[in-house]
Amino acid sequence: MQEIKSSLYQLCLDFINERIQTAETALQQAREASNDDTKSSAGDKYETSREMMQQDIDRNKRLLIDAEENHKVLSSLKDAPFSEEARNGSLVYTNQGNFYLSISAGQLHLGKETVFAISAVSPIGKLLLGKQKGSEFDFNGKKYQIKEVA
Repeated sequence: MQEIKSSLYQLCLDFINERIQTAETALQQAREASNDDTKSSAGDKYETSREMMQQDIDRNKRLLIDAEENHKVLSSLKDAPFSEEARNGSLVYTNQGNFYLSISAGQLHLGKETVFAISAVSPIGKLLLGKQKGSEFDFNGKKYQIKEVA
């Protein structure tokens, strides 16, 4: 079971490292485009263009900060000890699907197994926290039963 969790951790780490790299590249490109822009005789057009570039830089900064925060959360889960209650770092098997409580990385494929990497602050993540094998809960009109927590 620990091997599966280690593989899921690595898939999430790859996902978040890619997001960080993408955000850094986009931020660098936005900064270069802003620096390359020269003022033309159409002052209002220039100011609008500069403002749009600044908004692009700000958006990419937020994406980078978010990705770095997710990286910190994920790093804190490396080698998370076993617990009978679902918590950050737990792998939860239910009758409706399998969930890795970590970061929101979406659907992960591990061999023939599909696992959803979800954040503990997501709606379903909040419902899973503290639950044990045999627990039940309802989410989006479906009844979930926890088969196993690892």
